[in-house]
Amino acid sequence: MSRKRTLSPRKKVALLAGAVALVGGTAVVVTGTSQASTACDGLAGALANNERFIADQRANPDALSDARIANREAVIAEIRRKQAASGCGGEAAQPPAAAQPPAAQPPAAAQPPAAQPPAARPPARPPVSVQPPAAGGDVVCPGSTVTLSGEGGAPAASSNQFPLGTRLKVTNLDNARSTTVEVTSVSGSCALLNNAAFEQVREPGKFLIRKARIERVG
Repeated sequence: MSRKRTLSPRKKVALLAGAVALVGGTAVVVTGTSQASTACDGLAGALANNERFIADQRANPDALSDARIANREAVIAEIRRKQAASGCGGEAAQPPAAAQPPAAQPPAAAQPPAAQPPAARPPARPPVSVQPPAAGGDVVCPGSTVTLSGEGGAPAASSNQFPLGTRLKVTNLDNARSTTVEVTSVSGSCALLNNAAFEQVREPGKFLIRKARIERVG
């Protein structure tokens, strides 16, 4: 006669704990992949906006076109550096399919010894926030850099995403200086400052804000 093998209560508890840990780890991988895809999409959009702006300046040049194009080329170089550092080039690798955990046997009626409680489920890892919004404004265009348009007049901004009259707060995170300006014209970037506004937040000798926070405040 064949003898039917059964699992002891201790081995069954170990199988259940392993299945829970495998499912928890898979959830963390999926969350991280979704956030990386969002960051790459934002960088790709910023790159396309700046390339279109340069094309428009070359098609319709004026006295300040050369300066604007040089600034935008510096912005494009920085965006491509961020894309390379974030692994955004080419097709995004698909996460491996999670293996199906073995079907768990129902626990036996007998309780495990008090000295060996079942393994605790690891705490869920909270999602990482790239740029949390500051009080009083919604952070927009995360990952965007900011440069100047070369235009004169009172402090103002131009944008390709917000209607005229929108108020934007631009903060240079390298020196903690900020300015709040109104969108008065259209450009090829999320936020492009004119000369007066850029002077309020720039670092001496620099024509590009690489670490910027852009908030919509009105």
